[in-house]
Amino acid sequence: MKILVLTSEPLDADRLRAALAANGAGRDALELAQVMIVAPALHETALRFWVSDADEAIAHANAVARGTLAELDDDGVAAGAAIGDGDPIGAIEDALVDFPADEILVFTHQDGEQQRYREDLDREALRQRIAIPVRFESLDGPER
Repeated sequence: MKILVLTSEPLDADRLRAALAANGAGRDALELAQVMIVAPALHETALRFWVSDADEAIAHANAVARGTLAELDDDGVAAGAAIGDGDPIGAIEDALVDFPADEILVFTHQDGEQQRYREDLDREALRQRIAIPVRFESLDGPER
């Protein structure tokens, strides 16, 4: 199984295992899967997006990708990672070109104060554009 994980914050293996288990996958599903982490270059604010101030967004995405890979590696889970476009749907579509996933897990902040610009993506638009299963997980605790 190939799993594409879009995340705006670093994740650890336990978090990914829990998300997979919630969908009926066994506890060893993560170790058996091919995993690609995509960290979109989300801007902190709309103003930074519109004035094309991408340095902070790219640095944050790079830290998310590196941090997640390090956490997974520490737990013996092999994965790849990429920095994605500032539009999360575009980041997923771009990643699917090289990594044809069987499932997509999207981890985002649901709390408006924690959200970065464009992190509150249109779930229905994503499901309509992507012809594979997409599940959403909150980085703020239980899904709301």
